[in-house]
Amino acid sequence: MGTAAKEEKIAMPPSKPQTRTTWLHRAAGILAYLYLQFTGKTTRIKREGNSSADFDKTGKNYIFALWHSRQAFLVYAYRGRGICALVSMSHDGEYMAQLIKYLGHAAVRGSSSRGGANALLNFMSKIEEGFHPGITPDGPRGPRRKVQKGILFLAQKTGLPIIPVGCAVSRKITFNSWDRFELPLPFSRAAIVEGNPIYVGPDGKAETSATAVQRELDRVTDRADSLVL
Repeated sequence: MGTAAKEEKIAMPPSKPQTRTTWLHRAAGILAYLYLQFTGKTTRIKREGNSSADFDKTGKNYIFALWHSRQAFLVYAYRGRGICALVSMSHDGEYMAQLIKYLGHAAVRGSSSRGGANALLNFMSKIEEGFHPGITPDGPRGPRRKVQKGILFLAQKTGLPIIPVGCAVSRKITFNSWDRFELPLPFSRAAIVEGNPIYVGPDGKAETSATAVQRELDRVTDRADSLVL
């Protein structure tokens, strides 16, 4: 993604969002917020790893990486932490955008297939404001648990480390979707595991970096699963 042609594409002016917030989006966002608040307050959370806390002590920024299927509980667990999350520009994505707003996060709209250049520019702006990007590198359409290049490009351009985060809950509904999305249920046990920071150098190979992020994300996710058994 480092060719001159693609650099020129990234520099293009941001496009206007193609979605419109309706009363249904807002109502669904409020209901989802209330549900996650109830679920979170009735869940015992075990945390392991403190990569982000170490960076917070020094005032440095970073990028959170998490698998798409595990995002529901994590948006609650990291509420108020100054995260800007990548949300697709679809109408379904507007529901998530409303939810994360109520949880104190910011939404950056776009994906690898739509609005990517605009999302990169918005991420750059949010990073300057002190936000931490949060990205599901296998979203929004998969393949499941396969790292795509968008997060690597952002890390390379900003020089920020990627912190893989794994999450698991003992009680959940698993949907028959491409990512096997997990909806946490109340009165659960949850585990959140932060992995080792991964840097993507200016000359880093995308395939090598993707493998490193994918392995660490799988490791912390499997570790989180083991903690709630």
